Order: sequence, then structure tokens, then C-alpha cells
Amino acid sequence: MWWDKLSRFLKRQGWEINEKSLYEQALTHSSFAYEKGRPCFHNERLEFLGDAVLELIISSYLYKSYPALPEGKLTRLRADLVCEASLATLAENLNLGEYLRLGRGERASGGDRRPSLLADALEALIGAIYLDWGLKRCRRYVLELYRPALDNLQEGLLRRDYKTRVQELAQARFGITPEYRIIRESGPEHDKMFQAEIVFDLKSVGRGTGRTKKESEQAAAKKAWVKLTRDEDGRE
Repeated sequence: MWWDKLSRFLKRQGWEINEKSLYEQALTHSSFAYEKGRPCFHNERLEFLGDAVLELIISSYLYKSYPALPEGKLTRLRADLVCEASLATLAENLNLGEYLRLGRGERASGGDRRPSLLADALEALIGAIYLDWGLKRCRRYVLELYRPALDNLQEGLLRRDYKTRVQELAQARFGITPEYRIIRESGPEHDKMFQAEIVFDLKSVGRGTGRTKKESEQAAAKKAWVKLTRDEDGRE
């Protein structure tokens, strides 16, 4: 059954379940709710709440972790972390689309892979966790979910910024703009893996893998960034 599958998924994440209906609602899209004659039982209100809770948690983390950063820089970092693209990537890494209840038409059109729906569902889940367990536990779950991105912040570079940094470096040092190629796709349709290659003047300078094309390109850009900066100054 769908709930048994979802319950196992939540437990694998270490997310405890108290009020079952909150999580059912968080992963129910309006198209499914209308098909089943329950037009109010969908995730849009929980998404609204989860969005606010997520901003508070990330804002608080950044405020406490980076006391020297000005308001403008904190705002930009928060925007990168809570934007649709970042949320959708987190949701894709969790395979959240597999557990999202969609109407027949929405699923047939690829709604389980649509970034906006995945981002909304993740925000709704955060709203559900907040209502179920309160801010303290919700904060712990959210920060654990965001740990890879936050670790990159500790290094002074968001993962999604590697493409920008590599482009700036390539233009400054070589006067060229990098190109990206998807060189391999593997796995079933619902759980694909992609391998990307970053190319300078027809020469490969890095490869990376990810669950989306964008994620694999970022991974390739990171490899290139590490190689280029090591070549420049002898250290990673």
C-alpha cells in the first residue's frame, strides 16, 4: 500500500511519525485530491507553512554561523538555499516524486519529475514535520537534510556556484566559455543517473554524476574547479 511505502521512506530518513494524516496530506497534490472527491485534502496549505518554517530555520542557521556577514550577503545565501531549484534537487535526491500522489493527468504529463511540484512537496513535508513535532525537532531534520549544501557553505562555496566560478576562471585565464555534455544515462526511468563532462576547447577537464542533468553538470564543474585551482597554486 502507498502509506506503507511512504512510512518506510520517512523512517529511512530518520523522520519519526506521530500524526499520520499530516504526511499523507503533504504528499497529496491537488489533482489527486480533486479526483478522489476531497478537494481540501492537498498539500498547498502545508507548503505555505513549510516555506515560512524553512526560511526561519535557514535564516537562523546563517545568522548564527556567519556573524561577520552583512544582511545583503545573508539574504543571497538564503535565497540560494531555499529557491525552487535547490528544493527540487533535494527532493530528487530523496526520490520524493515516487511518493507524491498525483491525479492521472498530472502523473501522465510527468508531474512526479516536475521541479515545481517536487519543491512544493518538500516544503509541505517540512510543514508537516513542524506541526507534528515542533520547531526544535523540525530544525534538526531540515539541517540534516541540508547538510551537504551547508558543508559547501563552510568551504565558502555553494555547490550550485561551481559552474559560475569555473566559467569566470575559464574566461579570465583562457578567454573561453566552458561547454557541458551529458555523456551517459543509466538506471530505470524513475531513478536515472547522469554523467556530465565539462569541456574546454574540445578537451575534457572534469566529469561528474548526479540524479539530474543539472546536478551532474555541477559535479563536473566541481571536478574542474578543483583541478584548475590545484594546477594554479599546488593545493586543492
